[in-house]
Amino acid sequence: MDLKGLTVKELARLAGVSVRTLHHYDAIGLLRPDARSGAGYRLYGRGQLLRLQQILFFRELEFPLAEIARMLAEPDFDPARALRGHRKTLEDRIGRLHRLLDTLDKTVAHYEGEHMLTEEEMYRGFAPEKITRMKREARERWGNELVEASEQRVRGMTREKWEAVGREGAAVNADLAALLDRDPGDAAVQSVVARHRAWIEHFWKPDADSYRGLGRGYAEDPEFRAFYENVAPGLADFLRRAIDRYCENFPAKEN
Repeated sequence: MDLKGLTVKELARLAGVSVRTLHHYDAIGLLRPDARSGAGYRLYGRGQLLRLQQILFFRELEFPLAEIARMLAEPDFDPARALRGHRKTLEDRIGRLHRLLDTLDKTVAHYEGEHMLTEEEMYRGFAPEKITRMKREARERWGNELVEASEQRVRGMTREKWEAVGREGAAVNADLAALLDRDPGDAAVQSVVARHRAWIEHFWKPDADSYRGLGRGYAEDPEFRAFYENVAPGLADFLRRAIDRYCENFPAKEN
């Protein structure tokens, strides 16, 4: 580093942040430059580089800027102690991310018919508040009665049945993906949609309105959509349209 310090552009490039970010930190008093050049340019010394590192650690851990400023301004702020705290937090996060990766791999295997998820495996690695949110959103979307009935059906399945249901779900998705070039109302597509509806009935029994709503959920819910788009680009919207067509002639005896 130049003995005179780094310019704002040099520091931005070194730290991987924007010049605008450093200007903002200066404006709010979070990271002031050590000095100014004769031409008025901001110059940052080693102490400010270390302070920026602390700021970036706190930001990585999702602390708001006002809270970071308050902590750094405390008379007894200990940089080394803060770094040890960052390390512990990051170690915990790494452990949770490894558990999430394991859950992700098992879920992919579930959809491909190679592994059947248990209820415990479905949420392993998620933060408790995330699990609570997911369950709450399911109940808000589908209602307590439907969610509880679905959970009861799943608990009543043998492992062999659970695995067979998983294989059928993966097969339905693969068959739909293979028909993406067809019209959603094509007989072959509608035949697979009928299998999809039958597969859904392992968990709950839809009528025309609720099945149509499920199709919209596949296209509009970010997590549903991401899953189907991962199976095949365009599949989420295709399945929604195919379900809409199916519901135009939803079997009367199933309503």
